[in-house]
Amino acid sequence: MNSSTTTSGLTFDIQPSAQRKTPQERAALLESPGFGNVFTDHMVTIRYSEDKGWYDARLEPYGPIPLDPATAALHYAQEIFEGLKAYRHPDGSIACFRPEANAARLNRSARRMAMPELPEELFTGAIETLLEHDGDWVPTKADNSLYLRPFMFATDVGLGVNHPSRNYLFILIASPSGSYFSGGVKPVTVWLSEDYTRAAPGGTGEAKFAGNYAASFLAQAQAVEKGCDQVVWLDAVEHRWVEEMGGMNLCFVFGSGENARILTPGLTGTLLPGITRDSLLKLAPELGIPAEEGRISTEQWREAAASGELTEVFACGTAAVITPVAHVKGSQGEFQIGDGTPGPVTMLLRDELVGLQYGHRSDSHGWVRRLG
Repeated sequence: MNSSTTTSGLTFDIQPSAQRKTPQERAALLESPGFGNVFTDHMVTIRYSEDKGWYDARLEPYGPIPLDPATAALHYAQEIFEGLKAYRHPDGSIACFRPEANAARLNRSARRMAMPELPEELFTGAIETLLEHDGDWVPTKADNSLYLRPFMFATDVGLGVNHPSRNYLFILIASPSGSYFSGGVKPVTVWLSEDYTRAAPGGTGEAKFAGNYAASFLAQAQAVEKGCDQVVWLDAVEHRWVEEMGGMNLCFVFGSGENARILTPGLTGTLLPGITRDSLLKLAPELGIPAEEGRISTEQWREAAASGELTEVFACGTAAVITPVAHVKGSQGEFQIGDGTPGPVTMLLRDELVGLQYGHRSDSHGWVRRLG
C-alpha cells in the first residue's frame, strides 16, 4: 500500500517493495557483505526540471532505471555523487556522521558542474525516508555500516552540447558494507604516479564528479602492476607535490609521542575536501596533536622517512575510514615509513573517529545525527 511523507514542502510518495528480503535472507547477506556488492530493498528518487524545480520525490523498490540512449549523462558525464554511512549505535538507534557536510559538498559539486543544488532538508529527508523503511539493513556487526550513495545526473534527451541539461534525477541507494580494504586495518603500499594527472588548476578536482574517478582507473591499474594497493596523485604542473591517494586524503605524521604533529596537503582546488579529513583536523588538536595544512614533495617524503622525522602516514575517507600507508614505490625506487606497521597516532585517531561514529564516544561537536 502506498503512503506519503512530507519533507521541506515536498511529499515523498512511498511505494514499498513487494519483494523485500526476508529476515533470514537479509541476515545471510549481512554476514559478509563486502563493500558495494549488496543493496537494500528500496531507493529514493527525486526529479528536477527548470520549470518545476525539485518534484516527484518517492521511495520505490531498488531496481534498474530506464534511460533513453541519448540521455545527456551518458554522453557528457554530468554526474556527481556523495558517500556517507549510517551506523548502528549501542542502544539500537541509527545515526549518520555529519550528513549536512555531505549535503553542502554535493551542492559545491553541483555548482561546479552547472547542476541544480538540492536543499539540505531534501538531502537529509531522503536519508531519513530510506532508513525508515530499510533501517533493518544497518549492520550490528562491529566495524560494519550501511554505506549511503546519493548521486545526481543529467537526464535531458538529445546530443546538443551547447548548454547544461535542464532536467536531472537524484537517487539515493544504500549498501551494507564491511571493510573497504580486505584485512581491516592493514597497511597499504602506494605508487607515486608521474605519468598521469588526476586534476589540474581550474578543473574538477575538488568536485565529487564521476569523470574524476573514470580518469583514475588507468593510473590505479599501473599501481597494481607495480605491486601496489593504491595510486598517489601528484600535482599537474611539477609532478612532485603530493595531493591525495586514490579517492582519499593523505596525512603525514612527523615526530612521536608529545612531539607528534600532522600535516595534510592543503586544499588547492585540485583535491577533494574530505569530510573525514576535516574532522581529523579538528579532532587531532583536541587529543594534543597539532594538525595543519601545507604541502609536501615526494623528495621531502622520501628524505623524512629515511631520517625518521616522518613516523607515520595514513589515508582517510568515508569508505576506508583511516588506512595506514606503510610502503611507497615510484620511478626513483621505494622506501618504508617507520617499521611498516600502523602507528600510534594513526590508531589513536582511528579509534576516536570510529568511537564517535558508532556512538562509543561523547559527541561534543554535534556531528552525530540520529536518523532512526
